[in-house]
Formats: sequence, C-alpha cells, structure tokens
Amino acid sequence: MSRRPTILLAIGALAVSGLGLRDWPMRTDRAVAFADRPLAAYGLTLTASGPASFRLLPFPSVSLGEVRIADASGPTLIDNAHLTADIDPVGLATGRSPIGGLRFEGGRLSAERTAWTSPLTRIREGVGIGQRPPRITVSGADVGAGDEVRGLDIDITWPFWSGTVAATAGLTWRGVPARLSLSRLRPSDLIDGHGSPFVAEATWPGGGLSLDGTALLPAEAAGSPSLSGRARFETTSLPETLAWLGWDAPLAPLTSAFSLEGAFEAQGRVVSWPILRIGTGSTAMEGAGAFSLGSGDAPRLSVQATLAADRLDLAPLAGALVKLFADGRAPVALAPLSRGDLDLRMSASEGQVGPLVLGDLAASVLVRDAAVEVAVNRARLKDGILKGRLTLSRGADPAETEMKAQGGLDQVDLGGLMSEFGGTRWVTGPLQGQFSLESHGKDVASLVAGIGGKASVSIEGGALSGLDLSDVIHRNGGLAPGALARRNGRTGFDKAMIAMRFADGIGEITEADLRGAGVAATLRGQVSLPGQRLDMMALLAPRPSLDGARTVRIAIAGPWDALTTEAQRGDAEDPAGQTSTFARMRGILQVPAALGLPVDIRAYAP
Repeated sequence: MSRRPTILLAIGALAVSGLGLRDWPMRTDRAVAFADRPLAAYGLTLTASGPASFRLLPFPSVSLGEVRIADASGPTLIDNAHLTADIDPVGLATGRSPIGGLRFEGGRLSAERTAWTSPLTRIREGVGIGQRPPRITVSGADVGAGDEVRGLDIDITWPFWSGTVAATAGLTWRGVPARLSLSRLRPSDLIDGHGSPFVAEATWPGGGLSLDGTALLPAEAAGSPSLSGRARFETTSLPETLAWLGWDAPLAPLTSAFSLEGAFEAQGRVVSWPILRIGTGSTAMEGAGAFSLGSGDAPRLSVQATLAADRLDLAPLAGALVKLFADGRAPVALAPLSRGDLDLRMSASEGQVGPLVLGDLAASVLVRDAAVEVAVNRARLKDGILKGRLTLSRGADPAETEMKAQGGLDQVDLGGLMSEFGGTRWVTGPLQGQFSLESHGKDVASLVAGIGGKASVSIEGGALSGLDLSDVIHRNGGLAPGALARRNGRTGFDKAMIAMRFADGIGEITEADLRGAGVAATLRGQVSLPGQRLDMMALLAPRPSLDGARTVRIAIAGPWDALTTEAQRGDAEDPAGQTSTFARMRGILQVPAALGLPVDIRAYAP
C-alpha cells in the first residue's frame, strides 16, 4: 500500500494548522460590533483604537487592541486593555450569545465605586442574563493609578448549564499579595429575591478570612445585601493587618496574634455575632458581640462584646504595657489607642500573669474617642479581694493625657502574694489598702512626675520574718552575727499601717506605725517615683516604754533596687555610744523574672 496519501494528508493538516494559528487582520468596526453584543445589554459601550484580528485555532476568537469600555451615562470602566472575545459555535447555532468568553489583558479598571453602580444594578435586575458570556477573565490589570491595587487577575465562570458562579482573583493590595475566591453563589436565586448559599475566602501572608453562609439582596437596589452564616478571621499581627487594610480598631497597638470565629449576621455596616470566639495569644474567650462601622469618609469602628474564659492569660498585655511605657520620652496621647469605640465585658474563672493568679475575675474595658477606662470590678487575690479602675482621658491639649486611678485590696495574704511574685515572705498577714491617684502629661516621664493623690495600706495580726526588732533594740541598733543570712528572727505585730500623700511624683509619709507585743515603730520620709528612690527613717522603741530606754533610728535610703540601711542609737549627743550596721537590700522592689514576662520585655521593667 502506498504511503503517499497519508503523507499528503499530514502536510495538508500542518498547512491548515499553520493558517489557523495565524492572526488574520479584520476591520475594527466589525470586531467592535461583534464583541459589544454581550456588553450592550448592560448599558455598556465598547470602543477600540488598536488593530483588530481574527484567529481560528485553538478556538475561534476576535481580538482588539487599546479597548475602552464605558457606561452609557459616561464613566469609563475599563481603559487601554487588550480584549479577546472567544466565539461559541454552539451559541451561534442555537441563538444564544455567540461569545463564549471575554479576556482582558492589562489595562486599567476604574477605582470609582459610583462608576460601577449602573451596570451592577442591571445585573441585579437580571437584565441581559441570556446574553452573558460564560467566562470573563482579567489579567495584569491595575485599578485606578495602581497605587493600591495592581497586578489584578480575575477569573469568573458562569456556564449556561450551571446555576452557580465561581470566581477567583489574585492581586497586590498596597504591596501585599492576596488571593480571593467565591463559589456556590446562585445569581438567579438572588435576582428572584431568594437567598443564595456562598463560600468566600481571602488569604494573605499574614492571615486569612473565610465565610460560609447565605446571601440575600435587599428590596431596594441602593441597599446592602444581607449575609449570615459562619466566619473565621485570623492574623499573626492585628496592628499590621489593620494598617494594611487602612482600618483602625480600639487598643490595636496592644494586640499581636488574633483570631475570631463564630456565627454572624451582617446587614449593611452592622455585623452581629450571636456566637463568638476570640483568641489572642494563648487565651480563648467565648460569648457574643456586635461590630458597627460608622458612615462618612473615615468611618469609626464600634465594638461591643461580652466574653468569658476559663483562663485569661494577661502576660502578653502586661508585657505590651511595660514596653509601651518603658521609655520616659514615649508619648501618652490616646489617639493610637482610641481609634474606635469599644465596650468589652470580660469574666474568667482564672486570670494569670506568670505565676500571679486572679480568681473569679470580672473586668470591663471602655474606649471612646477621648477616653479609655479599664476596670477590675472584682477579682480574688490570695484569699482576698482586689478592685481597681484606671481612666485615661484627653486633656485640653490633644497631646496631653489625664490619668485617674483608684482601687483597693481587702484581706489579701501578703506573704503568699510576695511568694508568687518570686520574692521572699519577709512580711506576712492580711493586707488591706486603698489608693486614689491622678496625673497629667504628654509623655511617660511627665505623667509619673505629676502623680498626686493618696494611698494607704494596713496589716492586722501580721509578722516580719527574718528580723527580730526587739533584738535590734536590745543591741542598740546592731544585728546578731549571721542573723540576716539565717533569717531565723521574727517580729509579730498587732497592726502595721502606712499612709502617704503624693504631690508632683513625691510620696510623703503622713502616718506610719507598727505596734507589737515588745516593740513599737514609726516611719517617716518620702518616696520619689520619678527618681525611683526611697529616703526614710524608721524609729524603734521597746514596748511598753521603759525608763531610760533609747530609741533606735534606722535610715533607709537609695535607689529602690539597691537600698541601703543604716541603724544607729537615737542618742546622737553621745557619739561614743553609737553603733551602726549597714545592710544592702538589692532587688527587693524589682520585677522578678518569675513574673512570667517575655525576656525581651523584662528588660524594660523597673
């Protein structure tokens, strides 16, 4: 059998293929008239100033260069793009749309939302559905000048044999790549006024958002769709994500990794969460809440939530606050913390900062445009009760912040509290106290230097461990050899109290005494908060008072992380009879490593 016919057929097929893959020039007006058919139904007009061509293989298509698509009312939607319209032979034969797909390459899409209002309204009304192209793709486009969105790739498919739309998109938003997807949406159901299921997802290098629910269009075209279902949002850094999106949230600088999930209902700019779970750090809280985004060019976010947790880890928040206020020159303006409204109510079976445990915690956080209020309404602390409230408000100068703090302790086991902080139990007994302080300033240093107010604490039925004050008096201010090292001394007392009044960051002792079975002591002097220094004098005397007994004076002075004590007889007129003992008390007032703050944060602690 001769192989010549087979060879001739192969050569002919190659020739036909070569001709089919070639772009054949055609008149621009005819190409525009063909490609404009599915667009005209939506009130859009197509113009082209570039060359037009026709290609047969791999699928018949018509191409146009330098395309511009505008709404009939005037706004330009797409400009300077290359358009390819795929021909659908089946559609031509059945009277359906002859275009199987539109492909846009490059170009610029309008960034004005109002420009898209008219065609989107026609789509919502079901106009031109029969003439829609089953597939629309966009590749390498910019939105507007490309300042925010560039490299936009979109692929939308809505086959004639299917009622669901699927769409994917890739883009670079403000320098960060992101991927978007939408599936299971049924436009026909929405147009008919029914709800449609949908699944949407957005991902970026620092987090993601996923939605699975139902969408319903409003009765009026100008309204916003209603959404309901389940959602999940997570990010490795909430401040960075919000800055990237161009949004603001209250207390955002104090957070880091953040997640949110639950059942939601969205109507316009309001999203309610009947079931809500929030995670930050190692803490998970559950409850309900609502988010509302205000109107205007710079809408303000408002958040309300009531949350509960079994265990609330406060170490990350404490570390963020320590780091925020570590630098004395750091500004304390409220603007970075109050970019949004917050009404948060929290409760926890256990709140923890390192080894320090608070039980039955009930707290609230309120943030407004010019104020931040944090309240511990009630918490159990070492068999006692802790309450406190901190209010920060904007002063007459927006850069200045006014601070008010008040609170109290009731029947707190002081020895146990000191142990949990990693210190020694050198004072034991039930602690009671209260404080009321206020200040104002533009930075941390001025805020501390301006503190004024009062504070007082008292202990009934307590003891000083490791030191026998009666023996100190007996030795005229001296200590038995090795007494501090052995810590085998003890001074019991019926009551000890101290009251202080603060002005300009200096705390002056107004009243302080200790009464025990064999000793009485009083304390006078002051504490400097800006200088982090103590300058005090303790006066010791036997009890009951004995004729001829001499008072022993103990000076306590120095930086509060390296205090020095000097003990001497109160009879200064007899220098030969004086005895002195020097002791260093390093680290007594330092924040210990056992507090549980991260290593890089503990370095900032005083």
